[in-house]
Amino acid sequence: MGGPRRPTTVLLDEFLRRQDGVISWAQALEAGLAPHQVTHRAATGRWLRLGPAIYRVADREHTDRARLFEAALGAGSGATVHGPAAAWWHGLLDEAPTTIGVTVPRRRRAGASSAVVRRRDLSHLDRVELRGLWVTDVALTVLETAVALGPDGPSFLDRALQRRVRFPALHRAHCRNVGRRGSPAAAALLAVASDRAGSHAERVLVRLLRVAGIRGWTLHHRALGYELDLAFVRERVAVEVDGWAWHVDRGRFQADRVRQNALVHDGWRVLRYTWHDLTVRPDEVVDEVRRAVLGG
Repeated sequence: MGGPRRPTTVLLDEFLRRQDGVISWAQALEAGLAPHQVTHRAATGRWLRLGPAIYRVADREHTDRARLFEAALGAGSGATVHGPAAAWWHGLLDEAPTTIGVTVPRRRRAGASSAVVRRRDLSHLDRVELRGLWVTDVALTVLETAVALGPDGPSFLDRALQRRVRFPALHRAHCRNVGRRGSPAAAALLAVASDRAGSHAERVLVRLLRVAGIRGWTLHHRALGYELDLAFVRERVAVEVDGWAWHVDRGRFQADRVRQNALVHDGWRVLRYTWHDLTVRPDEVVDEVRRAVLGG
């Protein structure tokens, strides 16, 4: 015989606390309620029926957390929250999206869910249980969210690379999902996130300087044996643009610092910007460059 069963109220409280008042029929039975007890709670209004087998305690606020659990539980066993909703759950987005995406295995029947459901078999490497909810792992979440955000995707990807995920992990997640919907767009973002990001970011920087009327710079000027992205030679101001790939390995990070220190010791003033800087705070970048060139 097994050990003593915990009281039904304790098990129910665990589910309802973790899921912000949302519970499935199966979980209610697992917690020890009989079918007629679940039905009675719904009939008397204590529990609000959100779907065929999903309920929410009537006196609980319908929070964003509750919406995610509602969507995932409604989609059935094996469901995984993906895209911007998963990004919010991971803390990568400040606000939960209005629409929640959920992935269900191809051969598993999907339930009636409030989410937008897609059928896909995910690698176990692309799923993680976080605070009681199954969501896509950080790397796949970042890729899919960057695609979903459209024009805002590159900036989102840049922030994620700086704070939460490394380029190799993104590349591996992409390779595991090549050929699936959204993978061509993800591949394009990764291409920009590789070393090729430098040339694209340089074009953005040049456009900002031209629009601002700042002249007198030279692209790819060589100093001390190093090639500078953009230099005001007379003023000895170097402007370096970090593509996303510089986050990939410690060796490259260290080499960039050695190079910068050598330039500073030789009398250069070095300004460094990321793609995020150029696209999110372009006015500040232009002002900083102008002040440096003018000696401010």
